[in-house]
Amino acid sequence: MTDTRHAGAGEQPAAISRRRFVGSAAALAGIAIAPGLLFFEFAHGDRKSPGASARVRWGMLVDTTRCTNGCTACVDACRGENGLPAATWPTDPQWIRKVELREKKTGRAHSLPMMCQHCAHPPCVDVCPTGASFKRADGIVLVDRHTCIGCRYCMMACPYKARSFVHENLTGQKPDVPRGKGSVEACTLCVHRIDRGAQPACVEACGTAGFAALVFGDLNDPSSEIARRVRERATSQVRADLRLDTAVRYQGL
Repeated sequence: MTDTRHAGAGEQPAAISRRRFVGSAAALAGIAIAPGLLFFEFAHGDRKSPGASARVRWGMLVDTTRCTNGCTACVDACRGENGLPAATWPTDPQWIRKVELREKKTGRAHSLPMMCQHCAHPPCVDVCPTGASFKRADGIVLVDRHTCIGCRYCMMACPYKARSFVHENLTGQKPDVPRGKGSVEACTLCVHRIDRGAQPACVEACGTAGFAALVFGDLNDPSSEIARRVRERATSQVRADLRLDTAVRYQGL
């Protein structure tokens, strides 16, 4: 009886052809996928990017005493920078939105921007079944649209309602901010600008408008303005009881 468990020199040509075909197909699939993955890595910096150092933790401080009711400079700048349409429906994407808070006992009102809080322990990352939601070494929480399957578990897990789902086909996208139908998205802290050494668009716009309510910088650098102000003045984390250790802090709440 002939032993056919191992392929040898006498292997049939049909078997060899099938194996070669499978190998070639796998190689072509890799070539087809790679450009999209590389596009994401160049646009946002991949998870092992030299620009995303664990020595840095990017954060933002919001001074609610300077944030003016009715001002939408930060919201408008975010839309312009990231190619977002004006929000006309509750399901429209809003990476940053203005929230009006009022204390029941005193009637004191606060106007403040709300966005992804870039948690040190992000629940969106914990529940993501594909790893599409991830946190860079420098603390910025992002979504890889190539691996997002649109399950929206992260949207349900986020206590800040900071994530949106893209329902429609998109046109006129910005080269530095790839977006796609069927994926979840949220504030990236303008990671494409940060990696070039610039400030997030919302911070820049707030300063240009004359309010300077937003301060961005490295929370791990004791000499940075944001670290100094967090150290010297009372600041709050929204839903601090959840112990997510957010990178966005609020002053004056």
